[in-house]
Amino acid sequence: MKGTIEAKLTVSFSVIMKIFFSFYLTKAELLALTPQDIDFDNKVIRITKSYQRLEGKDVITDPKTPKSKRNISMPDFLCEELKEYIGRLYGLLPTDRIFHLTKSFLHHEMTRGAGKAGVKRIRIHDLRHSHVSLLISMGFSAVSIGNRVGHESVDITFRYAHMFPTEQIQMAELLNAEFKEGTKE
Repeated sequence: MKGTIEAKLTVSFSVIMKIFFSFYLTKAELLALTPQDIDFDNKVIRITKSYQRLEGKDVITDPKTPKSKRNISMPDFLCEELKEYIGRLYGLLPTDRIFHLTKSFLHHEMTRGAGKAGVKRIRIHDLRHSHVSLLISMGFSAVSIGNRVGHESVDITFRYAHMFPTEQIQMAELLNAEFKEGTKE
């Protein structure tokens, strides 16, 4: 019987997957997160840096582009889960990385979790696409989505438009309704 991937993952990896899906983070942005990047009172996560492993050393750098530096509002459920998770990390300082993992470990866990759940494995990067797709389907503008996810240009966000072909039909129907309403006067 197929289960959910979440049911098959460790607590930390479950939180990580929710972060990836909810915030459109890159692996490097996630692995650079520290407690001081998270404002639980205002439910905001600040993306200000990126984690790299270069020549066997951990290196914190600026994110990929200037727009990648951003503040993202957190949904309540994730704010609570993240707060609880961080609270269980003994001796974690405000500047310590929250997730001491490697990118290859993230890939391994994604594969393992999908296998245990009996579902097709997706790439971690695919969660970024899912996030944008969900926001589009919820009716948010490309500009708002682009600001949330750190796209340098709204054109990047528009690359996802092909995922919603039925919206073209809905647009035409709404335009018809508006036109008919306007001609009644």
